[in-house]
Amino acid sequence: MKKDLIAIKDLTAPEIEDILTLTDRLKSDSASFNQALKGKTIALVFQKPSNRTRVSFEVGMYQLGGLALYLGPNEINLGVRESIHDVAKTLSRYVNGIVLRTFEHQNVLEMARHAGIPIINGLSDLLHPCQALADIYTVKEKLGSLKGRKLAYIGDGNNVCHSLLYACGKMGMDVGVASPKGYECNPSVVKEAKSFAKVSGSSVFMSSKPEEAAKDADVLYTDVWASMGQEKEAKKRAKVFKGFQVNKKLASLAKPHCLIMHCLPAHRGQEISDDAIDSKNSVVFDEAENRLHVQKAILIKLLGENK
Repeated sequence: MKKDLIAIKDLTAPEIEDILTLTDRLKSDSASFNQALKGKTIALVFQKPSNRTRVSFEVGMYQLGGLALYLGPNEINLGVRESIHDVAKTLSRYVNGIVLRTFEHQNVLEMARHAGIPIINGLSDLLHPCQALADIYTVKEKLGSLKGRKLAYIGDGNNVCHSLLYACGKMGMDVGVASPKGYECNPSVVKEAKSFAKVSGSSVFMSSKPEEAAKDADVLYTDVWASMGQEKEAKKRAKVFKGFQVNKKLASLAKPHCLIMHCLPAHRGQEISDDAIDSKNSVVFDEAENRLHVQKAILIKLLGENK
């Protein structure tokens, strides 16, 4: 059976650990993998603009000896010019895998249902698994371990936060999320993450107070207050989220070694201050680089001959 990467909740802890271990090998000895996907092609079907996701997948496939074909919003006009069913069936005849970056999470599920090749969720309104895998890899790389560490997420309970909840719950990291009322995480995701945390021996808690979440954290994480598709809400959200900025003052409540993280793009002066993103504790650009290495590991796991 083909395997997809739709959500981190679908992976076991050993499978996540395998991805992280392979990422280490790829990062330290990329030359040994330069023909790992020779002759393979992935289609990047993107309804949303992208910097890190597009570049990391394109460069990653090139470094593995394969090819990435970018299909932007105007090429397919997914669900309007052509149905998801027909796109999935057609591309399955041409390429070895599809990375879908879309709005509704249902689109990813439908693409996976009809495609005969692996589907990778490059971002949906519910989840961003590739980002969260790169994030926990970065934490492990910098701090040496995941289990028993505490991640504090400050801001909108969005797709990145949801995937971090799954990843941390699976891998034994404590998570504290602080969001304004009305902008909390999806309750179903929280419930699932808590069930994973119970098994791994960690904890998940929600708060409306950034200071409460940030206390004694090993990782301080944030994201934009208004995601793609929410631009009309930007002014309103700027008022609602006032007080939810990751800055030097909030970081002082965390542990001295606390990593400051952001999935980018960042709106400096809004969700994160210059004194935080440019501080010695910031690993934001290491985190961005690790998207490349982790996604190469994902591609090998899904498309490689020795899965």
